[in-house]
Amino acid sequence: MTTRKILNFLDCRDPAGPCLVVDLEIVRKTYRALQRALPQTRIHYAVKANPAPEILELLAGLGASFDVASVAEARMVLEAGAPTCSISYGNTIKKERDIAQAHRLGVRQFAVDCPAEVEKIARSAPGSQVICRLLSDGAGAEWPLSRKFGCDPSVATGVMRLARQRGLDPCGLSFHVGSQQTDPRAWQRGLEQAAKVVHTLAGEGILIRCLNLGGGFPARYLSDVPGPGDYGREIQRALRTHFGNAIPDTVIEPGRGLVGNAGTIKSEVVLISTKSPDDPLQWVYLDIGKFGGLAETMGEAIRYPLKTRYGNTATVPYILAGPTCDSADVLYEQRPCRLPHNLQIGDDVLIEGTGAYTSTYASVGFNGFGPLEVHVV
Repeated sequence: MTTRKILNFLDCRDPAGPCLVVDLEIVRKTYRALQRALPQTRIHYAVKANPAPEILELLAGLGASFDVASVAEARMVLEAGAPTCSISYGNTIKKERDIAQAHRLGVRQFAVDCPAEVEKIARSAPGSQVICRLLSDGAGAEWPLSRKFGCDPSVATGVMRLARQRGLDPCGLSFHVGSQQTDPRAWQRGLEQAAKVVHTLAGEGILIRCLNLGGGFPARYLSDVPGPGDYGREIQRALRTHFGNAIPDTVIEPGRGLVGNAGTIKSEVVLISTKSPDDPLQWVYLDIGKFGGLAETMGEAIRYPLKTRYGNTATVPYILAGPTCDSADVLYEQRPCRLPHNLQIGDDVLIEGTGAYTSTYASVGFNGFGPLEVHVV
């Protein structure tokens, strides 16, 4: 998890505050593993996971495409040297002026999930490709993405009809099985739904040429997860089941699964205390918390591995919290984490598997704490 390159950087630089260190070689290896698992599928990196310029430049050099959620992310991708044709605007919630700006940059593919979004694209990005996102329940995912995004298949058919009427290219469908999806069979239901929409639209002369299978590929946290090959086999099996020999072009959008295990956050113990004499648990306060980049500990959904210099010494349960003056800034209380019994104030704690959704979640300056520093090695 924490590579020798990351440890060497921390030993040599000894950064004073919390920081994220990303090993680019892990990103490269994971990208290649996904390519081998799904050789006929195009990889669109979900930029929101970690937009570090070095990561974008590496992936652009490897020939990746990119899923962006804003005009700012599109510009980051272009600055990294990727061509505009590699960018898909995957956010279904966009201001019309942002659609127009993206179109001026050369972006020609936009995600939608309702008629109003189609109308905005028709006005501000005429002739563009449209990908309609279907609802997914996110069952089996540790960080579900249901309800807010996507539409019922019956709505999707109407959306695509409208796109054709407005002079757009209704070329594709998408769905997302939920982030940190640990069941490789989770794509079965989404592909079953997509196939029904594809067949309905084909009867009306609308040819769906692309299926965006979304993200969901997991990072390893406290438990082992299936490997890319397991996901590839199940996805290919589901595609054959529902599309036979007429499988459209396919796309995946890994974010967490591509960069999550490439990063480690170095943090420091600020305080260890007990609330009352009869309280069995001590509190450990780190110099980073929910507002510093660990937002996915909300509801204790994502449980990161924690490492210290004490190695295999005996551990005890602690409540883990961040440094801010906000009572919501508690990381693990319902299920306390285990750390060395002799942990001391000033000790470093390495938070592993934090290469995704940490630097982008970090506040700019809540309580005066600076944004999470990012180093790429």
